[in-house]
Amino acid sequence: MEKQIIEINGVKMEVDLRYAKRIEHLTVGSRVKCLIKGYGDDYKVLPGVIVGFEPFEKLPSIIVAYLDVDYSSVGIKFKSYNAKCTDFEIVADLDNNALEVNKADILTKMEREIERKKLEVEEIEQKRDFFVKNFGVYFSDFVQA
Repeated sequence: MEKQIIEINGVKMEVDLRYAKRIEHLTVGSRVKCLIKGYGDDYKVLPGVIVGFEPFEKLPSIIVAYLDVDYSSVGIKFKSYNAKCTDFEIVADLDNNALEVNKADILTKMEREIERKKLEVEEIEQKRDFFVKNFGVYFSDFVQA
């Protein structure tokens, strides 16, 4: 017999692991932890939120939005999680503090990224204006007699 003693909120229980089953109730808006396979044997645990369900007959899927935060940027990525996923796993975020998401830090990184992109747009506009002003001679109409 495969029995294990577990403790939940101070109550110790003996559970027969042959019949134990994890059941989680997830709804749109539920917080989840996402286990994502990286390079090689590297895995990351990232915060996510359930954003939808696709009740396909052959492969029902849960749509998860998750944050991929690094030192300078924030990515919001989406994943269709279903029985065929091998590099992605989700569990309910029950402890509500294991993956703290610092709203101010994330918004600051997003604002920095917006400013970088605005500068890129300005640079491209300046190149376009330079091109129109200085390279017009290449595109003058030919006058045919």
